[in-house]
Amino acid sequence: MDHRASNLLDEALGFADETTTPWPLRGRVVLVEDQVETSGAFVLHHLLKRALSPHSSNDVVVFLALSQPFSHYDRVLRKLGCNLTAQRENNRLFFLDMLMSEFPDGDEGKPNKDGLVALYGKIEKVVSASYQENKKCITIVIDDFSLMEVAANGSSNYVLDFLRYCHTLTSAFGCSLVVLNHEDIYSSTERPALILQMEYLADILIKAEPLATGLATDVHGQLTVLNKEIWDGQGSSKNKICNFQFRVKENGVEYFYPGSRS
Repeated sequence: MDHRASNLLDEALGFADETTTPWPLRGRVVLVEDQVETSGAFVLHHLLKRALSPHSSNDVVVFLALSQPFSHYDRVLRKLGCNLTAQRENNRLFFLDMLMSEFPDGDEGKPNKDGLVALYGKIEKVVSASYQENKKCITIVIDDFSLMEVAANGSSNYVLDFLRYCHTLTSAFGCSLVVLNHEDIYSSTERPALILQMEYLADILIKAEPLATGLATDVHGQLTVLNKEIWDGQGSSKNKICNFQFRVKENGVEYFYPGSRS
């Protein structure tokens, strides 16, 4: 089976016609919001595999990992047919492991501004060098952003600054920025400024949610994809919203419309 064959998620993201737009996420921000009950990590895995495809051998991924070690992603992607170890050795994958103390420690209990500045410096250095080497597409992946406040010792303002700086790379270098965030970990009834700012910056918002009807054995949740400013070829733009359900399997994910499965 051709791993490039499109599915409902690919179509919602604009991968349906790769002959005219090989990487439709270029220069765009993709925000994946999930819940503890319904993980959206499979969306990151899917985009990571696409970005590192043999068909796009001149592309580079900068992966900022706050949630899991490299061995976890390597194991998951191998089941999808992608060898992250080989990609890292070939300098197509630059893996920044926050769990292995690559994040500079700040003073205990104080906002860690210097750590975030140093971290952004690492990302910008890789992006700039890749751009100078004429890499076609550079994708920055952050998993997951809800842990950035922990790394910054609770300073949401510094985390917002970090996000804005990463956002500038999409326009300066044509990068893609893919971010996973857990939406339901915030105890406040009001939506935090951090989430609101992330949704404002996002060109594509993907929400992974449990089924409204409750748990089901053959359906694991539903995806809502809001693709902002889709150009219709007539010089005008519009928002495109897609909604479908999914089932996570051992070596992939099945996408389908509600009621379309027998």
